[in-house]
Amino acid sequence: MNFWRTRFLALLCAMLALNASLALAQTEKKKTKKAKQAATVVTTTQATKPRLVVSIVIDQLRHDYLQRFADQFGEGGFKRFLNQGAVFANANYIHSPTVTACGHATVLSGATPALTGIIGNDWYDRELGKNVSSVSDDHKKFKTLGADETKRAAAPHKLLGTSLGDEMRLATNGQAKVIGMSFKDRSAILPVGKRPHGAYWFDDDKGNFISSTYYFPALPAWVAKFNQDQSPSRYFGKTWNRLLPAEAYARSTADDMPYERKNKAGATFPYTITPIEADKDKKTYDIFETSPFANEHLLAFAKAAIENEALGADEVADLLSISFSANDLVGHAYGPYSQEVQDMTLRTDRALADLFSYLDQRIGLANVIITLTADHGVAPVPEHVMEFGYGGRLVAKEVSAAATNALNAKYGEAAWVKALTSGNLYLDLALIAERKLNLAEVEATAAAAIAAMPGIHAAFTHTQLAHGDVPTTYVARAVTQGFYAPRNGNVIIVAQPFFMFGEGSNTTHGSPYSYDTHVPVLFLGANVIPGTYHVASSPADIAPTLAAILHLQAPSNSVGRVLQEALKP
Repeated sequence: MNFWRTRFLALLCAMLALNASLALAQTEKKKTKKAKQAATVVTTTQATKPRLVVSIVIDQLRHDYLQRFADQFGEGGFKRFLNQGAVFANANYIHSPTVTACGHATVLSGATPALTGIIGNDWYDRELGKNVSSVSDDHKKFKTLGADETKRAAAPHKLLGTSLGDEMRLATNGQAKVIGMSFKDRSAILPVGKRPHGAYWFDDDKGNFISSTYYFPALPAWVAKFNQDQSPSRYFGKTWNRLLPAEAYARSTADDMPYERKNKAGATFPYTITPIEADKDKKTYDIFETSPFANEHLLAFAKAAIENEALGADEVADLLSISFSANDLVGHAYGPYSQEVQDMTLRTDRALADLFSYLDQRIGLANVIITLTADHGVAPVPEHVMEFGYGGRLVAKEVSAAATNALNAKYGEAAWVKALTSGNLYLDLALIAERKLNLAEVEATAAAAIAAMPGIHAAFTHTQLAHGDVPTTYVARAVTQGFYAPRNGNVIIVAQPFFMFGEGSNTTHGSPYSYDTHVPVLFLGANVIPGTYHVASSPADIAPTLAAILHLQAPSNSVGRVLQEALKP
């Protein structure tokens, strides 16, 4: 009996020992698996750390273009965003005016004009007594590089606060390379902030990409070589025709609408690119700039910058800001429902596919974060929508006259108005002080006269906005976000929907209405969760979202939010 009990106990001990051994082996196996998983996570994180941020702005690209023309896009351009990226389909600018300088200042700062100080493309400078541009060097501190030195230089000195590029440079002790480029000076300069590696824009006299001594004492050698080797004069004689058969454009208006603005190339397809000579009101490359070939030329310059500046070549993330301006010029000339805009959008799609393929081959798209937006939308041509019974054109001189007549009637005749620029009426403050008048009352008198005019939605006074004494309406909030007291006028004017100033333009933008505010906000990259998101968003959200991806401080004046729903943890 003792023998069998002893054998049983021995067997039990052996079984327990075996189970313990198996349990220990299983534990070690789990530890090994977890260690491998952890290693995989680390490897993945390191592999997807962005080495290059590419910020794309397509001037005047309305969000609805992505839907209207989606079936005609190729596979590698916009569809790459739509199928593989994060699409924020309800993105609107929250400020007014919606113009080029304001939008470009917002995109990589996350700030509205109230905080960037960029209240328009131009405004009236009371100290200088004249209109100034958002990037003009009015005190002649700098020189233009690559063009006639008599040309006024440009710089970002009027921009307030930091951009994403500034934060990247600060965080890396200047190692991050930050470059901006566009055909327009403001579109190249404002997105990349105060201390980029460089900013370049197009000279429509000589056809060069140029810069200013704000950035460096001389143009980099590679830029001078590009200008010499790839002059845009090579496009002279080329023809811009429709990309697709004529029947593919049935969704747009007829090719020759009576309200389309004709230039020396005509107003119907095909357009032949020719130089403009001996015309004081035109520049040599005007026709070229209003064509898809301008975007093609900018794309070639972007590739040259990536190669010669070694962007994305190391672990320190760089930034390249590219703004395509030709779309805006085409939109102004022909309107958003024209065949020209449709074809320009389709050709932009192909240009993006070319850029993305190049980035993939050179750097690897897994190492790149790409964003795409627009600086504003555009209104339909007034004569087009007037056929439907709404909209119209406004005359700036009549607005000034209405204000002047009201002030003459109340205070006596005088030259009350100094300027009317970008929807801002500037009054003569010295005259008002001399007559010892109450400024708020004078402003209110002028505003009431303007607001009573046909086609005017509202007229806000400087005093109202400075004290926050405005109604809680969507339009009032947008105007408040666009108001920077030292630069705005005494009366800020908002037209009714589909009414516009600009007698010399076929159509324009600048309003707080959806056709001007609703733009694409798209992200593409390894850190992005693909999908279409209908939450309320804004181009002001781009900068803080990129800052979160790069683990950086958000730009100083940013009011946007991190679009966390589209970011991988």
